[in-house]
Amino acid sequence: MQSITRAMSVAKVLAAHANDKGISISELSKQCELPLSTMHRLLQAMIKQSMVEQDEHSKLYRLGMVWLEYGLQVYDTIDYVSKVRPELERLSKEVEESVYLSKPVGIEAMIVERIDSENNPIRIYDQLGLRIPMHIGAANKSMLAAMPSSQSESILSQLLPVGEIPNFLQTLSHITKQGYAISHSERTEGTSSIAVSIKDSLGQIIGAISVGVVSFNLTEERLAFLTSKVIETGNNISAKLKSSNSAPS
Repeated sequence: MQSITRAMSVAKVLAAHANDKGISISELSKQCELPLSTMHRLLQAMIKQSMVEQDEHSKLYRLGMVWLEYGLQVYDTIDYVSKVRPELERLSKEVEESVYLSKPVGIEAMIVERIDSENNPIRIYDQLGLRIPMHIGAANKSMLAAMPSSQSESILSQLLPVGEIPNFLQTLSHITKQGYAISHSERTEGTSSIAVSIKDSLGQIIGAISVGVVSFNLTEERLAFLTSKVIETGNNISAKLKSSNSAPS
């Protein structure tokens, strides 16, 4: 069990540096709080399992491809993917923007799907697997707003100072009434996002669909168009999920 815990600790550190060229064994040892000798043995074992790769020139370490392989296998076994992905592809073509599917994971949300528009060279680029605290961004706020109040308040209590929660709950109430969420320059300056949450047939939040755009040419007319298309896509997906679960076996 100790080896598994240590291996996951290494994987988390490497994942946090996924945008870098890699990380040295000394830095891994420091961040994982393990001796260099122990870290070396652990890395060699993980390399044998393709969990870790080492650049032969820089000697830096990064995550191995096995994580992607297993992740895609798990992702494709999720029933709703086959129903969500075509709708995301359709939405991306219609709005000619990058479209995302986010999934709640505790007090964070993870981007699990991204469809880019081939017709738009200016893209909002967020990596798959990126985790974002649940109180940040249109996608996450749309999911919080659709959750039972006890659940959303529990999440917010772990993310925000107590004094900020009442105002945030008012924001969520507004999102619930209008049926969608919009954020401007919240994570990246000069960008905007429009999102709606999606539920399964049991009414459980399974994710959020969002469209990311640059803000400099975002007119009110364009924003209204994007919003209507995101809402339409959310409704289509919800209808598909409900019909698939209510169909006779």
